[in-house]
Amino acid sequence: MRPRRIESQIAEKDAILEVARLMLVSARTAPKSGGVDDIVALIVCEKEKDAIAEEMERMAEERNLGGFRRDAKNVKDSEAVILIGVKGTRSFGLDCGACGYRTCKEFEKKKQEIRKDFVGPTCLFKALDLGIALCSAAKTASILNVDNRIMYRAGTAALKLKLLPEATVIMGIPISVKGKSIFFDRNR
Repeated sequence: MRPRRIESQIAEKDAILEVARLMLVSARTAPKSGGVDDIVALIVCEKEKDAIAEEMERMAEERNLGGFRRDAKNVKDSEAVILIGVKGTRSFGLDCGACGYRTCKEFEKKKQEIRKDFVGPTCLFKALDLGIALCSAAKTASILNVDNRIMYRAGTAALKLKLLPEATVIMGIPISVKGKSIFFDRNR
């Protein structure tokens, strides 16, 4: 038997998780260089989401950067965060040099190491694939009227917490349903 009434808050909470799932579908089906899918993704809620915010606050103190603190508040106030990353260690094979190496073979021989925020070097084409996947996911949320914002800082915190251990670069997309978007008109 179907319920006669569903309170708005309950319906919104259910809907936002469905939107998060659809965002993962959009990231997965986004075009990839040469048809090779090196995108990894995850939805985090509740304790894992709050752990990202706490790591962002720690990074704000460590680096004396208010942007991390401001974005941490957005993550805390969000219902979920979609993490989208890429395994950027495999080259595309064009010898384009954008990674800083003359050939893809040189790039692939270089030991991957964690840098300040991400693991590098990363193949440019894998980074482009990540950007396309992020935009596809954000578009899906937007079409469904769910507020969102792609956040570099949330991704760096997620990488430090090893939430997508196979990823070399991660970005986060917190999502929210409120009367006014929490992601814009923010203080610096």
